Amino acid sequence: MSYRLPCFWMMLCNLVFLHFCMSATAAEKPARRPNILLITADNLGYGDLGCYGNPVMKTPVLDQLASEGVRLTDFYTASPTCTVSRATLLTGRYPQRIRLNHQLSADENYGDGLRKSEKLIPQYLKPLGYRTACFGKWNVGFSPGSRPTERGFDEFFGFAAGNIDYYHHYYAGRHDLWRGLKEVFVEGYSTDLFADAACQYIAADSEQPFFIYLPFNAPHFPSPRNKQPGQGNEWQAPDRAFEQYGYDPQTQNPQERYRAVVTALDSAIGRVLKQLDTSGLRDNTIVIWYSDNGAFMLKDRGLEVASNKPLRDGGVTLWEGGIRVPAIIRYPGHLKAGTVSQSQLISLDILPTLVTLAGGELPAGRVLDGQDMLPALTGEAETEPRTLYFQYRNYSAVRRGKYKLVRVKPNQPFMLFDLEQDLSENTNLAEQNPKKVAELQQAYTDWEREVAEK
Repeated sequence: MSYRLPCFWMMLCNLVFLHFCMSATAAEKPARRPNILLITADNLGYGDLGCYGNPVMKTPVLDQLASEGVRLTDFYTASPTCTVSRATLLTGRYPQRIRLNHQLSADENYGDGLRKSEKLIPQYLKPLGYRTACFGKWNVGFSPGSRPTERGFDEFFGFAAGNIDYYHHYYAGRHDLWRGLKEVFVEGYSTDLFADAACQYIAADSEQPFFIYLPFNAPHFPSPRNKQPGQGNEWQAPDRAFEQYGYDPQTQNPQERYRAVVTALDSAIGRVLKQLDTSGLRDNTIVIWYSDNGAFMLKDRGLEVASNKPLRDGGVTLWEGGIRVPAIIRYPGHLKAGTVSQSQLISLDILPTLVTLAGGELPAGRVLDGQDMLPALTGEAETEPRTLYFQYRNYSAVRRGKYKLVRVKPNQPFMLFDLEQDLSENTNLAEQNPKKVAELQQAYTDWEREVAEK
C-alpha cells in the first residue's frame, strides 16, 4: 500500500530541505576577498592637502576620500627617501633587515637593487588567487630577475628609475618607460598614463580579486638631467590643472606650477576611484593612499614650494617632515567614514594587513616588522604604545608614545621631543628627562643589534 503526505506537509518538507541545502552551500562558500588598491604619491608634503589643513591647494578627490574613510595623523614611512621607502613597503621589513638603505643612483636603478631573496606583496597574494599589477614608479632595481613581472606582478607599465620627465619620460638622459620587460614609447602625461592603465585593469572582466600597486611619480620635483635640449626645468602639468586655480599654464611661478601638479594627481586618482564605482567594486575594495616620504625642502633651488606644515624639515631627514606623511584608508563597511585616527602606524604595516585581509598566513620563517592595522583603525583592540625605529644616513630616531628621540649625527647626543606638545620639534627635553632619553636610547641600541643579526 502506498502512502502520500498531504500537500501542505510535502511543501513544508521541500522548503526545509531547500533551506538546508542553501545554508550548506553558503557555509561552504569562502568569504569574498577584497580587491586592493594601493596608491602612493611621490614626495607629497604632510601639509599639501586640503584635508590636512592646506587652505589653497585644490585636492577635492583626496579630501573626499578622507571623508569616506580614515585620515591618519600619525602615519610614518619607514624611510625618508624614495628607493628605501618603496623597498620597505613591498617587503614589510626595515631597511637594515633587507640591506637596502640608500637611494639608487642612475646606474643602480638598472642593477639588482632590492635583493632577490626578499618576498614582495604580490608574491604573497598571487597564491591566494589575486591578479596583480603595478603601474608607475619602480625604483628598487631593474636587472633581469628584479623587474616587476619577475617579482610577482602579472602586469607592469611604468619606469625603472627614481623620477622621469612627465611628458618625455626620460631619466638622466635615458628613455625610461616599460610595459612588462619591453621598452615602450607612449605619448602622454605620466600621471594620466598610469591612472588610465589602472582604470583599464579595474574594468577588465575577471572573477579574480585584484591587487593594484599604483605608485605615481607626482609630485616629484623636476630635474635638469631629465629634460630635453632647450626644455626648461619646471613643474609640469596639463593646462586643465592650472585652469582650476585661474593660473596661466605658461606661468613661471614655481609655487603655482607645483599646485597644478598636485591637482593633476588628485584628478587622476579621482578617475581611478570612479572606475571602481563604475565597475561596481567600490564596496569590496580597500583603498590605501599615502605619500612615500615627506616633501623635500630643497632650499636655494627654487623648489621649496611644497608644505610639510606643521612638521619640521623634510625628505632625507628624520625630522617629522621627512617621515610622517599624509595617509588615507577607505574600506566601506569595515572602517567608519570620516574618522580621524591618531594611531601610530607605519608603512611596514601594509603588507601584513593585506595578507591577512586576503586570507593568507604570515610567514613563520621570515621576520616582518609591521602588524595588521585594522584592529587599531576599527577600535577592536587596544594597542600598546608602539616603538618605531628609523636610521638613514647620519640620522637616527625612535618614536614611542608621545616621545621621539632623534640624532642628526652619530657623534652628537640624542635630542628628545614631546610630539603631543611640540609637533614641530622645537624644544629639546633631553636635559629635563634624562631617564626617558636613556630608555629610548637603549631601545634603539637593542634594535640596531637585532636587525644587524637577521
